[in-house]
Amino acid sequence: MILDRLGKELLFFDGGMGTLLQAGGLKPGELPETWNISHPEQIMEIHRNYIEAGSDIILTNTFGANALKFHDDSCSLQEIVSAAVRNVKKASAQAAVHGRSVYTALDIGPTGKLLKPMGDLEFEEAYEAFGEVVRYGTEAGADLIHIETMSDTYELKAAVLAAKENTDLPVFVTTIFDERGKLLTGADVPAVVALLEGLRVDALGINCGLGPKQMLPILDQILEYTSLPVIVKPNAGLPKQVQGETVYDVLPRDFASVMQMIIGRGASVVGGCCGTTPEHIRAMVKLCRGMKPAPVTQKEITIVSSYGRSVCLGTGSKIIGERINPTGKKKFRQALKEHDIDYILREGITQQDKGAHILDVNVGLPDIDEVSMMRDVLSELQSVTSLPLQIDTVDTKAMEAGLRIYNGKAMVNSVSGKQESMDAVFPLIQKYGGVVIGLTLDESGIPDTADKRVEIARRIIAEAAKYGIHKKDIVIDVLAMTISSDPEGARVTLEA
Repeated sequence: MILDRLGKELLFFDGGMGTLLQAGGLKPGELPETWNISHPEQIMEIHRNYIEAGSDIILTNTFGANALKFHDDSCSLQEIVSAAVRNVKKASAQAAVHGRSVYTALDIGPTGKLLKPMGDLEFEEAYEAFGEVVRYGTEAGADLIHIETMSDTYELKAAVLAAKENTDLPVFVTTIFDERGKLLTGADVPAVVALLEGLRVDALGINCGLGPKQMLPILDQILEYTSLPVIVKPNAGLPKQVQGETVYDVLPRDFASVMQMIIGRGASVVGGCCGTTPEHIRAMVKLCRGMKPAPVTQKEITIVSSYGRSVCLGTGSKIIGERINPTGKKKFRQALKEHDIDYILREGITQQDKGAHILDVNVGLPDIDEVSMMRDVLSELQSVTSLPLQIDTVDTKAMEAGLRIYNGKAMVNSVSGKQESMDAVFPLIQKYGGVVIGLTLDESGIPDTADKRVEIARRIIAEAAKYGIHKKDIVIDVLAMTISSDPEGARVTLEA
């Protein structure tokens, strides 16, 4: 299985597909995915050439195969995806692999549409489109899912959730950063890393958009923040127009030389994207096959993020704005009852202007639909502020509703040392990601000694570990419900 090798030895992806298809006769406007059925021999020949060049992972010709982007009356989406997987399998059986294992990766690209609020595509509509392709690919026998060329964290989240919820296959993800280290919709490197690690992908990295040299500083940032194996798949340089045609000017030997540097810095899965050919992959494999990838190390950085901003906790004081919370706020309670979203948004913008780093969102009242209100408020807040949000609720249904549609890695308030609380909250953090606040109280209430509070904190951390939640994603609150004029209580809190 590929996960047994991931991060322990160097793995090689294939290279570009589109350029080779165009050279083989693909007409302008013709859907490349239809060639899985109309020209299977040509597709298999490309796959074989990459396999024999040394590729361990071959992408199916399904980059644009989703219901929102693919429209062809001559064949169904299921036929296209099944044929694409079959073509890779046949090519692997025919190629001279010399005992190597070759893995079939279901290739999933973007839908071509922006999700709300930046566009008009609903999150769940994008999720369904990706989920359909994942199901077809899994049924056809793919070995892993590779989501690539993503430039929007919200679409990325929809694709990853669709993969994780519709298959048990490994999930690899690469995004398309510009030279500033930003996605198209604004996310920086730590924001993307935090989101993907929270969603429990198996490997992450960068592809397309840049040549190998231009990717080096982005790679360094990714390696600074991630605790996962890193994928790097550059273009064969930056595209140029020559006599009306797009060309890439990095030659195979030069590509291989920079890829050797990229592996030396810490990438453990490498390949090519636009403009790369079997010759680029062959040169890279020949030069780098004997290299050992750097060990994957655990990074102890606590990050909460939104679609356009990341906040690293532990690097100075951070302000969490608490005005979007009905406790003790008559006007806010009234706004919730009247579904006055504009009032709530103004509260959020005011806190942002006053210097808040994170906004707390608590919309719980006994006489409203908290699940629906949480969805509405989070959706609207994300359209007016890029600040990361803290989902604050004791209703786990509202918590899940918020975590599912949140565009980033949220802070979550909270979990306690009560077993019932941990059993309800930790599965949600495991599934959607998040930095969760741990309250040092349990079934007996708030302990009256520092040692007992510390013991609860240890219990929370240990229970979280059973769900694969690392301690960097837990913020312990020893002040839980300890507002008191009792000097002894204050002393215990400070000691804890």
